[in-house]
Amino acid sequence: MSIPATQKGAQVLDPRSLYSLEPDEPALDSPVLIHALSGYVDAGEAVRLTQQHLLSTFDKHVVARFDVDQLHDYRARRPAMIFDVDHWESYADPELLLHAVTDAAGTQFLVLTGPEPDVQWERYVAAVISLIERFGVRLTIGLNAIPMAVPHTRPVGLTSHASRQELIPENEPWLQRVQVPASASHLLEFRLRQRGLDAVGFAVHVPHYVAQTEFAPAAERLVSAIAASSGLVLATDELTAAATAARDEIDKQVAESDEAMALVSSLEQQYDAYARGRGQDLLATDAADLPTAEELGAELERFLADHTRRNREDPPG
Repeated sequence: MSIPATQKGAQVLDPRSLYSLEPDEPALDSPVLIHALSGYVDAGEAVRLTQQHLLSTFDKHVVARFDVDQLHDYRARRPAMIFDVDHWESYADPELLLHAVTDAAGTQFLVLTGPEPDVQWERYVAAVISLIERFGVRLTIGLNAIPMAVPHTRPVGLTSHASRQELIPENEPWLQRVQVPASASHLLEFRLRQRGLDAVGFAVHVPHYVAQTEFAPAAERLVSAIAASSGLVLATDELTAAATAARDEIDKQVAESDEAMALVSSLEQQYDAYARGRGQDLLATDAADLPTAEELGAELERFLADHTRRNREDPPG
């Protein structure tokens, strides 16, 4: 196998030396690979909750380990350590691991977890592609969670993208051409497209007034999207229960303030106006008198943050 090169043709250091395979290499049958790295935008901690759900619900074992020392900027993202009285008790080693996971029907798939590489993106991407080719991966799925000016009382939205349109046949784009900061995961999908390999990506929409806390409905939506696009059988009972509890708690907090209820109602009107006429300016026609989404979200985020702080300072009961 030749050493992969970047799109411009420059050779990179042998990417295969970035990882080591475990002794018991699994015999996989055209598996799906899900990459769910931390370090990029993860509103509502939806990506973390998703990968945690996959790894805790189903049988798993590690099949490959990346050399994090070559990829991690320790001064930018310092690992946590515990100091106990007179000694250092523990160190949270950053790990970038490839897991083999078995779904509810007995089908094995791969899940890549860990911190997004800070450096050597092209080499990292080439390393992942070499693993994709080694294990005969048929579909690669990337996950993101982005804050949006949407209400928690409406269905969780999703932005889908893919290396070819046939992989997301029911997709209804909500934006056109836009420039965004890159991520290692997005670069992986881009390079896979250039090589003619199948890849999809899902970015779940999280109400931005809860973007700094766990929002289980977004993780539930991501797991459902993974199952629908891959054919994997993925139970969501625990996430569904957590999603219901999360919505109930937000409803409870919002109900304590007439102002917060009015703000959520305005977000609902904007959402419904968009749903009625996709592609139109949300601030046109019947939505013209509404405050902007940024104003609504900022005000509601402040309210919920203040409410949470008060509860911590003066817990009920």
